[in-house]
Amino acid sequence: MIRYLDHNDAFGGAEWGHPSDNIGALLSVADWLARSSAVAREQPATSSDSESSQQRGPINMDCLLTALIKAYEIQGGLQQLNSFNAVGLDHTILVKVASTAVVSWLMGLSETQALAAVSQAFQDGHPLRTFRQAPNTGPRKGWAAGDACMRAVQMALLTSKGQPGAPTVLTDPKWGFYRRLFQGKKFELRRPYSDRVVQEVGFKLVPAEGHGISAVEAALRIVQMLKAKGLNAENDVARLLIRTQGPAYTIINKTGPLKNAADRDHCLQYMIAVVLLKCAVIETVDYMDDSPWAFDPRVDRLRAKMEVVNDTVFTSDYYDGNKRSCSNAIQVFLDNGDAMDDVVVEYPIGHPDRAETFEHLQKKTRRNLELAFDDERVDKIFEAVGKDDLPVQDFVDLFVKTED
Repeated sequence: MIRYLDHNDAFGGAEWGHPSDNIGALLSVADWLARSSAVAREQPATSSDSESSQQRGPINMDCLLTALIKAYEIQGGLQQLNSFNAVGLDHTILVKVASTAVVSWLMGLSETQALAAVSQAFQDGHPLRTFRQAPNTGPRKGWAAGDACMRAVQMALLTSKGQPGAPTVLTDPKWGFYRRLFQGKKFELRRPYSDRVVQEVGFKLVPAEGHGISAVEAALRIVQMLKAKGLNAENDVARLLIRTQGPAYTIINKTGPLKNAADRDHCLQYMIAVVLLKCAVIETVDYMDDSPWAFDPRVDRLRAKMEVVNDTVFTSDYYDGNKRSCSNAIQVFLDNGDAMDDVVVEYPIGHPDRAETFEHLQKKTRRNLELAFDDERVDKIFEAVGKDDLPVQDFVDLFVKTED
């Protein structure tokens, strides 16, 4: 269910993904271990492995957040220079690998056991990216990471019961992952593991595919520019030129019919058209089949007027480890022949380089929590995150609704 809290965060590179997907495995296992002290702190290792278990400490918020940092760093580190989509694999393979490694740490497995578990994750079957790309885009993209979390926990549990690993799962010259699934290439890391990914991750403060959020912001500016001229997108726009980065061009540049909500929320042209027509930011409900926008012919007419191009500068800046922008630009050409100014947004709201991101993130979190809890409970949840020694089960209990 964690993965269904969509529009959480995003981290880019040669591969794209959402490091918070790992919370599905980390929080559930930490809660289980914290509630089962015999398993977490007292039960002896079940393996004959003679190595001592990794020293993890009590299962409190400090431990949970440390686990989160580790998972972010593993997934994000592998994303930066290694393209799994280029070989047709979905990025949730990295959720499975990262969660397997960190769940092994939470469970106190030895280094040998942890390596065995991770090798199991790599030789496990991996999802194709078909469910994220037209014409097969579908709701599986919403639960694929949950499935990866489930597999990660299973790999760690099986290893804890004595399942051996595959030491050359990556490098075997005939059957290894590199040879069979990665075109003979080896993984590259831009830098040693630390805590950089969790500091550099972008938050999805607008309900849109992350590579399109800056386009949504650009479209909102276009709305104001049209209004200032006494014009509107429905009646006065002849053509729109949209410049974007390579990942957006690959993932969300779509023409033709959109079959379902999953298809619509991964369509750059749909996001922009809805914003221009409703004159407000797009919301989650606007992608749903029962949304008035889903089958509004005005949306498709606007989409047909859009030309999307892959801007090489935007793409280069996206992959630049020092810049990490996520740019989109929109230029509108009017029916009267005039060309409006090009609107460029380099860093979308939610990017760590936007000063207002953290404030908006807190507001988003509070707004969503208030859908289920009263102000007093929400305040307690906010306070709990800063209590390093708070047992994880006490944190999880704050999310249990009591009967009135």
